[in-house]
Amino acid sequence: MPRRALVQYRPWLALSLLAAIALPLLEQTPLGGVWLMAIKTSAVGFLALYAAQRTKGLRAGLFVLALALSALGDLAIELSFIAGGVAFFASHVVAILFYRRYLRPEPSVGRTWGTALLFVAVPLVAWWLSGDVLIGIYGLALGGMAMVAWLSLFPEWRVGLGALLFVVSDWLIFSRLGPYNLAPLPDLLIWPTYYVGQFLIATGVVQTLRRFRR
Repeated sequence: MPRRALVQYRPWLALSLLAAIALPLLEQTPLGGVWLMAIKTSAVGFLALYAAQRTKGLRAGLFVLALALSALGDLAIELSFIAGGVAFFASHVVAILFYRRYLRPEPSVGRTWGTALLFVAVPLVAWWLSGDVLIGIYGLALGGMAMVAWLSLFPEWRVGLGALLFVVSDWLIFSRLGPYNLAPLPDLLIWPTYYVGQFLIATGVVQTLRRFRR
């Protein structure tokens, strides 16, 4: 989509992209504190507004709520790692409830086993990287979100891939807490994998829901 059309017809999406690109650039400047927190929060916050503007109905409202809780998590995690984790845990639970309403009627055997493996692997790797049982428990919600995203009717190479990028971003965060030094990967990749994942999820879900309404 041309830039002018993006700004004209998808203003919240354009603002989200602007905030996401600006954040790592502004982190290297004297600007900080509340301003950087606001920019970080607005990146996914604008995705929630984009989804709210482009969809209708209670089911879509669950998806908007999941994005809004993620934006809240982006803010809360800057103040308290635990508070941020609670907000993201809630976001994953709401996302699971949303995706369950759009499950594939007859998923293939490969998809079924692959998503089951994903559900088990995500919390195990989260616990292994961090050495923290509570983070392993959080990983159950994260893995559940990724599993049902892949079992849903939404396009796997957008929504499914976005969910996997979300998982990778969280794994990189958890690696900072445990005995495994993955530097410089966390500093370089946590934000890009998280935001691109959320962007793919938001646009993939919204466009599919709009097709369902036609």
